[in-house]
Amino acid sequence: MPCVSACRRARIPFRPSYGGTEPVPLEHPFGTIKGRMGATHFLMKRLPGVATEIALHVLAYNCTRVLNIVGIKPLIAAIGA
Repeated sequence: MPCVSACRRARIPFRPSYGGTEPVPLEHPFGTIKGRMGATHFLMKRLPGVATEIALHVLAYNCTRVLNIVGIKPLIAAIGA
């Protein structure tokens, strides 16, 4: 996805005080998912259960993002097509 990276670089000014590193926008999704989980612990105990639980949390996060970006009516139209 070179376009996404180029668009991001155009929006975020380069600051030499950062030591040449770009800000990484990866913490926000994990913080949001952790907050929705209750920020405590997983309910399942073994790896397959925990993997399923985190997959469901990520799916819910992605669905919310799609709803916020696309909107409800276009999403329903796309699903119905």
